[in-house]
Amino acid sequence: MDMSIPGLRVLREVAERGTFTAAAHALGYTQSGISRQVAALEKAAHTRLFDRVPGGVVLTPAGSRLLPHAARVLDEMDAVERTLRGPTRTESVIRLGMFFSAGTVLVPRALAALSRNRPDIAVTTREGSSPALIRAIRAGSLDAAIVTSRPPHRPLDSESPSLSVTTITEVTLMVAVAASGPLGDRESATRAELMDQRWIVAPSRTEEPLLGAWPSLPGRPHVAHVARDWMTKSGLVAAGLGVTTVASNMADALPAGVRLLRVADGPAESRRIVLAHRTDDVDPAIGAMIDTLRTTAA
Repeated sequence: MDMSIPGLRVLREVAERGTFTAAAHALGYTQSGISRQVAALEKAAHTRLFDRVPGGVVLTPAGSRLLPHAARVLDEMDAVERTLRGPTRTESVIRLGMFFSAGTVLVPRALAALSRNRPDIAVTTREGSSPALIRAIRAGSLDAAIVTSRPPHRPLDSESPSLSVTTITEVTLMVAVAASGPLGDRESATRAELMDQRWIVAPSRTEEPLLGAWPSLPGRPHVAHVARDWMTKSGLVAAGLGVTTVASNMADALPAGVRLLRVADGPAESRRIVLAHRTDDVDPAIGAMIDTLRTTAA
């Protein structure tokens, strides 16, 4: 087989991104360039590597078997590049993915502590939705990812082998309101009272529900603003323009003029923050990062 390094890189990127267009954007290729690389790789492999599905592509069984080998080859090429650059003080590099808003409080504090206690470990990060981060782990472009899990806490994906999942912490959901607003002097509110509020929600995504309106409101919420960025949402709340659902561990990141309320009725709402990585990944640096994340979360 005559498989090129660029072809293997395209295989990994398409497997992670789920579309030729997204892979082209990530690699700086044209879409036709991605198609040519995939065609050349399939010719070398003597088999089809991707199947088209609504909204993108998925690996065929042959593509799934090839992917881990491609990831190892690309990791080795990265190691060669680091060797040629010369020795550095850093012994371990962890490529860490994180869900949106994890970089507001938890991850910066944990990585600062890890840097102080383990200067031999370097961590690079990138944000993404939980499904995209899980695909990136399987594609080999991330070593681990901090993602969220909601009850009943099913497996993160249906692929085999299953990923190793370690619970970092469990957080309760609360409602952020303006201190100067009608609910600002309260410790809690009922779902009926929250139905009358203007809600600030995250953009709707087909692959992953994001925080926004309270999950068990008894009717359709009045959505006034749509924003993914936590700073934007909290700024809108502080200005008295609406309320939004947040995790309790975000309390330290609240701007002045914002309070958190409990929801007094209905089912308790919580989310689990977990760290996922491949089951064959026994790097002690991952273990050190897990310990630091747990300590920071506590």
